[in-house]
Amino acid sequence: MINHAVMDKLTLRRSGLKKNLDQYYSIEFSLNKLSVPYQFKVWQATSDCMWVLVREDSDILSLVKIGDTVNIKCYPSNRGFPPEYRDTSIRHITKNDQGRFKGHCLVGFGLLEGQYRKEHLRLTR
Repeated sequence: MINHAVMDKLTLRRSGLKKNLDQYYSIEFSLNKLSVPYQFKVWQATSDCMWVLVREDSDILSLVKIGDTVNIKCYPSNRGFPPEYRDTSIRHITKNDQGRFKGHCLVGFGLLEGQYRKEHLRLTR
């Protein structure tokens, strides 16, 4: 019985983190090489990654690569809450050659390990 209760608590913690990433509508970031920030709508969020859709001819794709660390400004869906800054790394850049997203890339921004720990501790208290 105790084992089952622990599993339920872990499930709640994990779903709480996922809900936290799902709350964002869009992200914004700028790179030192650019004078203007780029803003993208969050296409999908998983428990550890936020995905944005980027046109394959966008200048931003030539300036970033997998493993880069990017501080992003996250805009919540509920406009009553202020934006938050998150340290992330680019985990995925996937080009789509066919279907609905032809001519676009999906770029995945994952929370850095330290960010995950801080978020996890905040949700468990």
